[in-house]
Amino acid sequence: MSSVNVREREILRLLAEGASISPRELSVKLGVSAVTIRKDLRKLADQGLMIVGRGGARPAFHPSIRDRQARMAEEKNRIAKAAAGLVRDGDRVMIVAGTTTALVARHLFGKRDVHVVTTSTLLLPHVRVNPALTVTLVGGEFRPEMEGVVGPVAIGAIRQFNARLVFVGTDGFSAERGVTAHFVEEAEIAQAMAGQAEQVVLLADASKHGRAGFARMFPLERVSLLITDTRLDDAARARLEEHRVSVMRV
Repeated sequence: MSSVNVREREILRLLAEGASISPRELSVKLGVSAVTIRKDLRKLADQGLMIVGRGGARPAFHPSIRDRQARMAEEKNRIAKAAAGLVRDGDRVMIVAGTTTALVARHLFGKRDVHVVTTSTLLLPHVRVNPALTVTLVGGEFRPEMEGVVGPVAIGAIRQFNARLVFVGTDGFSAERGVTAHFVEEAEIAQAMAGQAEQVVLLADASKHGRAGFARMFPLERVSLLITDTRLDDAARARLEEHRVSVMRV
């Protein structure tokens, strides 16, 4: 966005990597005075890009989002980085809202002519500092606990686009119950995006294997590739591959 300068973009990038950060920490990292940092934080807070309190600055996200971001944070980042490595210059990709999927955008720096269609507002701190990306944020009903949009307006918009890849997160997956979500509306968005993409890439840390969320997205066979962490054992990998799912452990 044009009203955000280079230093403010760096503040947003740093904030996107953690739950909160103090003005003193930012002052040291960016090499400017605490007074300057506080002015930047006030400006960004006025724009609704963060919340500033006594403990410092933190993302303007729902508490449940911050809790999920903190769980398996290192694994999620490795998974997202591997997913971004699949994106080619000139690609058209879709990203379903989620704490792991949003991190894919962080690792798209250096890619050229990539168009992202997404329902996720959680990835905006990453894409707003990457001018090389074209981002279509579809409309719909905003759900703060998902940091994403849902509903018939969103689904109708999704069906206007085609993509090579769609990146999907999950609350749980298994051969028996397929890929699942916590919210029905979330499952509907994933189904719509999967219907417009050539390949479905599932991003899930190993703790999600064998679990089931409330709503079913689609059968496991709909997934082309699972990117997970190294805690997924060989036996589980073999069972998944029996269902024609390629598995990448990172």
